[in-house]
Amino acid sequence: MSQTLSASTLLAVPLAPLVGSLLAGVFGTRFGGNWIGRKLSHTLTILGVLVAFVLSAATLKSVVLDGARFSETLYTWMVVGGLKMEVGFLVDGLTAMMMCVVTFVSLMVHLYTVGYMEEDEGYNRFFAYISLFTFAMLMLVMSNNLLQLFFGWEAVGLVSYLLIGFWFNKPTAIFANMKAFLVNRVGDFGFILGIGLIVAFGGTLNYAEVFAKADALAQLSFPGTDWMLITVICICLFIGAMGKSAQFPLHVWLPDSMEGPTPISALIHAATMVTAGIFMVARMSPLFELSDTALNFILVIGAITALFMGFLGIIQNDIKRVVAYSTLSQLGYMTVALGASAYSVAVFHLMTHAFFKALLFLAAGSVIMGVHHNQDIRWMGGLRKYMPITWITSLLGSLALIGTPLFAGFYSKDSIIEAVHESHLPGAGFASFAVLAGVFVTAFYSFRMYFLVFHGKERFDQNPDAHHHGAEEEPDPHHHHDDHHVPHESPWVVTVPLVLLAIPSVLIGYLTIQPMLFGDFFKGVIAVNLEKHPAMEELAHAFQDPLQMAMHAFTTLPFWLALAGVVTAYLMYMVFPAVPAAIKRNVMPIFNLLENKYYLDWINENILARGARGLGMGLWKVGDQAIIDGAVVNGSWKLVGWVSGLVRQAQSGYLYHYALVMILGVFLIMSYFVTWPMVVQWLGR
Repeated sequence: MSQTLSASTLLAVPLAPLVGSLLAGVFGTRFGGNWIGRKLSHTLTILGVLVAFVLSAATLKSVVLDGARFSETLYTWMVVGGLKMEVGFLVDGLTAMMMCVVTFVSLMVHLYTVGYMEEDEGYNRFFAYISLFTFAMLMLVMSNNLLQLFFGWEAVGLVSYLLIGFWFNKPTAIFANMKAFLVNRVGDFGFILGIGLIVAFGGTLNYAEVFAKADALAQLSFPGTDWMLITVICICLFIGAMGKSAQFPLHVWLPDSMEGPTPISALIHAATMVTAGIFMVARMSPLFELSDTALNFILVIGAITALFMGFLGIIQNDIKRVVAYSTLSQLGYMTVALGASAYSVAVFHLMTHAFFKALLFLAAGSVIMGVHHNQDIRWMGGLRKYMPITWITSLLGSLALIGTPLFAGFYSKDSIIEAVHESHLPGAGFASFAVLAGVFVTAFYSFRMYFLVFHGKERFDQNPDAHHHGAEEEPDPHHHHDDHHVPHESPWVVTVPLVLLAIPSVLIGYLTIQPMLFGDFFKGVIAVNLEKHPAMEELAHAFQDPLQMAMHAFTTLPFWLALAGVVTAYLMYMVFPAVPAAIKRNVMPIFNLLENKYYLDWINENILARGARGLGMGLWKVGDQAIIDGAVVNGSWKLVGWVSGLVRQAQSGYLYHYALVMILGVFLIMSYFVTWPMVVQWLGR
């Protein structure tokens, strides 16, 4: 029997991190007089997120075991006509799962930060930011209306801006956070247009009311065109997702965002913020199911991102950027699943990916600490014996990422590949090729990084930049300047989160695939038209149990492609290390294309930005200066001055002038009344 959750308990979930953030951000910084120290700041923020996680886990338990649900308005902000602007929560299987993922990963990042940012001057400010981010993300996933969704959407973007530019004295960090902010504004413009169209034609912001009117919206055309209104709405909403979830071509901000401290890479760019777009499309599935055009657009964009962003990961040497391009590629996989109407599979991959990608980012940070803040994988090697916990957790994360049978990533990734294969949309052929090719690419760059970092010859004492940090490297908050020092394992506050994240990276897929994909976990939450989009039905027919699925995988193409990627990486970087350089020499044009990231940054900066600047200058010169200032403002007073000058000439002050004017006026009036009837009579003949 369905139960109702407590509103006060749910309200405590986002408010607990917010309170911790405010206490640390006000009383732990110069703004509030530094009343509380580092220990109390991180204790308060960690406690806030811990409370949120415990309550989220209890909520998930009630949703799964007791069928509990919650959908109520907590506060009405304003009413404009018939449009209500409210704050409220919608808690179902999708929301409860997202709440647990967000709070658990955030808790791990908070613990990790205690060790990673130990001596950074902005320690308290950093904790305030990541707790504030947790609050914003929870408000986003718990919302029951588009207004609150948009608030959370913009809030996570704002806090992301603050975190990417956390080291504000670092020019590359300031450039990266501005780039992220501007690119997300492009996507958010499309997002708010989609919301505006829903309000204009649906007259409501509430999810349930919008979904109830979905069929009526599907019957309408966009004014002045023969386009389906629902298609325009869905594409506009998805453009918002393209910005937030870093889909081609709005992906360019995410790799540069690695300029921020490593903990935020795990929190924002692996597990939470970048998955907001995936969550939003899944939540809006009743709308997207009504437009095959929008779904096909999503499918193709996701396929391009999955494959071509994976290629860029092959040539990266910065350890964090390898993982960043891996994130881009996996977000592409999730988007492909959305396009194939396998929304539950996309969300399932979102969940599994959150754990193993957060693990890989935090492990990368542990490596960076261990080798004294060198980030170039070419100058690492042999770290396995120096950092055993980081090594084994990194290996587990990498195996999950490439889809090794029985690991978490296998169940979600393999389901995506099968769902695309069963899709009947026009772009399904290209998407199927992209996700299959991406399996090899992902395995290759993941284990290229793994082998170069943890195996082979020790190269950390051969770094030519050993005595100065490169432009992309993080500042060293631990003040380690001797890069020749022997690497070391990270402290327990770093390694414990790695172990705790490694556990779900291995087990969560096996334990949850049945209820999430083929059970009732998303019943009544995600809508799929199985007649038009049969992918999930086909998957259900083929599925028996998680163990059978894993055993069967050893005979399928994805497994052998992944194995081929691992073997190729081992041969090229462990057995024949001269081969990569030889290949590079022979395919230099392709290498330059990848090195310059398909020249998208150049196009953005030299064509789009300059074009926008030229358009802005033109609007300023012509529109503002010439038309508004010149014609309207200055022209109006000049016209008034000219007319008044003429009138002034008639005001001479001489009586005979006025008498003459009066006589002439009387003469003209009399002439009009005498001659006009004669003219009319003559014209009538």
